Amino acid sequence: MREQRLIMPDVEPPLWHQQDANTLCRRFTVQQKQGLTAAQVAQAREQYGANILPAKKPLAAWRRLLRQFNNLLIYVLLVAAVLAGLLAEYLDAAVILAVVVVNATIGFVQEGQAEKALHAIGAMLSSKARVLRSGVTELLPASELVPGDIVILEAGDKVPADMRLLQVFNLQVQEAALTGESVAVAKHSAAMAGSVVLADRRNMAYSGTLVSQGRAVALVVATGTATELGRINQMLSSVAPLTTPLVKQISKFARYQTLIVLLMAILVFVLGYLRDYSLNYLFMAVVSLVVAAIPEGLPTILTVALAIGVTRMAKRNAIIRRLPAVETLGAVSVICSDKTGTLTLNEMMVSQIVLPGQRLSVSGSGYSPAGTVGDEDPEATDDDINSSNKQLSWLCRAALLCNDARLTERDNSWHIQGDPMEAALLVLAEKAGLERVQQVAQFPRHDEIPFDAAHKYMATLHSDHQGRGYILLKGAPEAVLALCSSVYVSDTEAGAALDITDWQQQVEHIARDGQRVLALAIKCLDTQQTVLNQQDLETGVQLLGLVGLIDPPRPEAISAIASCQQAGIRVKMITGDHAATAAAIAAQLGLANSDIVITGAELDKLDDKQLADRIAKTAVFARATPEHKLRLVTALQLQGEVVAMTGDGVNDAPALKRANVGIAMGQGGTEAAREASEMVLMDDNFATIARAVAAGRNVYDNLKKAIAFILPVNGGESLAIILALLLAVTLPIMPLQILWVNMVSSIGLALALAFEPPEHNLMQRPPRQIDEALVSRFVLWRVLLVSVLFTTGIFAVFNWAIAQQLSVDYARTMAVNTLVAMEVWYLFSVRYMQGPSLSLQGIKGTKPVLMAVTLVFGLQLLFTYQPHLQQLFNTEPLQFKHGLICVAVGVVIFALLELEKWFKLRRTRRQQLS
Repeated sequence: MREQRLIMPDVEPPLWHQQDANTLCRRFTVQQKQGLTAAQVAQAREQYGANILPAKKPLAAWRRLLRQFNNLLIYVLLVAAVLAGLLAEYLDAAVILAVVVVNATIGFVQEGQAEKALHAIGAMLSSKARVLRSGVTELLPASELVPGDIVILEAGDKVPADMRLLQVFNLQVQEAALTGESVAVAKHSAAMAGSVVLADRRNMAYSGTLVSQGRAVALVVATGTATELGRINQMLSSVAPLTTPLVKQISKFARYQTLIVLLMAILVFVLGYLRDYSLNYLFMAVVSLVVAAIPEGLPTILTVALAIGVTRMAKRNAIIRRLPAVETLGAVSVICSDKTGTLTLNEMMVSQIVLPGQRLSVSGSGYSPAGTVGDEDPEATDDDINSSNKQLSWLCRAALLCNDARLTERDNSWHIQGDPMEAALLVLAEKAGLERVQQVAQFPRHDEIPFDAAHKYMATLHSDHQGRGYILLKGAPEAVLALCSSVYVSDTEAGAALDITDWQQQVEHIARDGQRVLALAIKCLDTQQTVLNQQDLETGVQLLGLVGLIDPPRPEAISAIASCQQAGIRVKMITGDHAATAAAIAAQLGLANSDIVITGAELDKLDDKQLADRIAKTAVFARATPEHKLRLVTALQLQGEVVAMTGDGVNDAPALKRANVGIAMGQGGTEAAREASEMVLMDDNFATIARAVAAGRNVYDNLKKAIAFILPVNGGESLAIILALLLAVTLPIMPLQILWVNMVSSIGLALALAFEPPEHNLMQRPPRQIDEALVSRFVLWRVLLVSVLFTTGIFAVFNWAIAQQLSVDYARTMAVNTLVAMEVWYLFSVRYMQGPSLSLQGIKGTKPVLMAVTLVFGLQLLFTYQPHLQQLFNTEPLQFKHGLICVAVGVVIFALLELEKWFKLRRTRRQQLS
């Protein structure tokens, strides 16, 4: 027998959902009941390869370590260490190198988490698949699938490739990870005409999604990178992670700082050379200047401050995966949030019931049975209420009995087994006072017609203990209404007239509120029967009513959105759900312009300029695909926005990676989304994002305080060295002593600022500009002023000690202790940069401040009086009265800075009054 060859599809794949099953089978030269032959499989594998996704090789550890040294300030320090070594100042060189290595090690450890997003997406592929080949069904590794294979899908299977459904038996697929659809989607096998968005392609099953119910026979149309999952993988590979605002600011600061240090070093060398200083002395002076001018402790302070932010956020259910994201959160100006599970509970709930002539509201939240069923009509009469009670009772009974879901309480929370909408109907019955065990015993089930996408309803057959039978139905309104001939009144009365037009209007009314609609009906039987078929539904079916189901907003998300909007942060909803549902939820959440919705189809018609014009005024984007989400995030960034993007599905991964801060869900999210993100919400709650933004702002404020604290110390040391060379006097502080101050006392005190609590107006001010300078004009002025004051204090004490006939080492010991004392008092001043620190609270400080001051005081005692450290740093023990002089200079500096603040505040008030 001649072997058939597989006809390969075009390079540009057609829209598979538009073609019927026979056409597709002919296209792939495959028989539905036989599958591919071995030769066809080999040919397809040769062309298409294995059904796997390529994984990016992680960066080697040694490369990540070397990357920590890629910093201009580090380069300058390394040059200084080399110069010190050439001058045989080996101890100085060793200490400088140790500083560089410590900073690099800290950065290496904190950056240790490698990118795993592509591996996580690959892990979503099914490991096994039931495949029909040469007439035999085999269980094969999913990686061996090829286009043209016939696959059998069953409940619980993870779909192993993109497939066109050929035969469907009550199939439902959970596609939330790919499309954002919050409930399982009923599938069919009929061809679909026209352009249909991915989320609405009911005759397709996509790789990585989950079969939640039923079974199907399907034709593989795409594998590996050609699948929708593979396309997202390629998008993720092409998305380069952005540099955070703080990293940009630090880089810019490093360039300016390096330029200033080099210019100062050249100036000092030239001036010294003109004064006929020896080259050894000049090189050592340059080393001293470099060590003094570069804030060696800044990387450590930055890392620790961010780490403190990470710890604080972890206590608030926000796990930070990459350190710079802590600070970036503080600059966020737009939050793009998914709807399901983040802004909503991801728990379907019946929110309203429509009975004949009456509409009832249902209170409660999610799957919790706490809640009530109430009348929305204040003018309802007693007869209306009595009649509706009978109808409501049977409607809720039908919701309970015509149902295969299960609801259980575990660990103080409610968990479901089965379809979310069926679980919502169980909760409704409990709210109406119907207890499941009792109802099942009173009305046992004998037979059923399972839900199927072809007839769009489920029916069950029951009986009571008085010899009567009941058929209960639930399903799509159009399908159930078509079966009904009247409206239920009571078991013994004839049904009321059914006004189809009126009920269709009721369906449309509920749907306009963004709710899913189910109709429930009953057929009362005079006698019991044990078999149910569709012929039993041809007559006598009576409508019970309609229910509207919705995934309700999180109550805390409403207040969190209000808080964000007050802080100048715009919130946008980007969801794969329907436009009406998204708009209804947006209105309940209080989003600005919630009535303006752009769908994915409309978005495709907008060019970049049109999108830029409309994106600022639009808060809701519905039926969004991964490309849409990525495009929206990019468009916002092009307008200068700092974007945080939330998501839980694999479809969100490219946009999460592109966003300035990607935020994944920890409970309901996929591993792919978590690995593509910078932050993971352990409670999947939007309110946690608002708290994280506040924490990010606090971290940035504290970093600016730390920089404003540490730079004047370096400035004072540098000026002291320059003046010593210009005036041809002895250096008041030696390089090793400078390193002690920079790496021990300065860091110890600056770290205390990282623990400062947030200011009261933290979330009342707008987000900071991303191009804002790290060193503002005010901070620059403060650095210059304090540097001059520090230099004056150092020289005054050093020269006073020399004048008192004390040794040079003794004078330098006093100068170092004076510098540290000035640092301590400046710490109390910088805690309130805009306001006075001369208050009980200002002097008292926080617990971390007091601990830092105590630690530094103890270290300075060791520096001054411990014999080994005396020998290392060339210090001498100070007399008590001389120690008091050092402290007194610090107090004078504090007083001068408070006086400067007073004049500044006074001038500001006068300007405001004028």
